[in-house]
Amino acid sequence: MSISERVTFDDFLKLDIRVGTIVEALPFPEARKPAYRLKIDFGPEIGIKRSSAQITKRYTLEELPGQQVAAVVNFPPRQIGPVLSEVLTLGFPDAEGEVVLVQPTLPVPNGGRLY
Repeated sequence: MSISERVTFDDFLKLDIRVGTIVEALPFPEARKPAYRLKIDFGPEIGIKRSSAQITKRYTLEELPGQQVAAVVNFPPRQIGPVLSEVLTLGFPDAEGEVVLVQPTLPVPNGGRLY
């Protein structure tokens, strides 16, 4: 894998990446690839947003509520089957190519912006 095209710091600042707490995780059987439907609380300024995440191999529905995750909150909403995904939940592929969520190592206030 090669490094993507170089961007400026101003380009980076256009992405609004925030931390939120998963408040609800539900099955998403209509998805083409195995996924969950998530509701994530980004604090009073942004509120609760919906997302879908292909994380079924590394996470169970029961363990997700209460976990903090990082997400891009300023992309336009995207229709994924019957679900309108409002944020892009972020993750990295592990050695098997399965998604591992981007999470802070210590609790932080919901809505905090990545910098």
